[in-house]
Amino acid sequence: MKLPVKCPSCEKALQVSQLKCSHCETVVNGNYDLPLYMKLTNEEQDFILSFFLTSGSIKAMAKQAGVSYPTMRNKMDDLIEKIQKLKK
Repeated sequence: MKLPVKCPSCEKALQVSQLKCSHCETVVNGNYDLPLYMKLTNEEQDFILSFFLTSGSIKAMAKQAGVSYPTMRNKMDDLIEKIQKLKK
């Protein structure tokens, strides 16, 4: 199960407020932003992992997914644009 990143009521971004060690039970409290990668959908995370595992070959990713290179390139461009917006 993926960590929720949006509020189920208002759709605004959630923040991490507590972390707990399962070994010694230490608890850390505060307001922490989620890492950028965690703000992406499961599909977007899988896309990045696939890109990494194909050594950055969009051609290989397109072949594995059974889509054209331009289609895969468009998906890449859309994800790049989303990441750039999240970084601001």
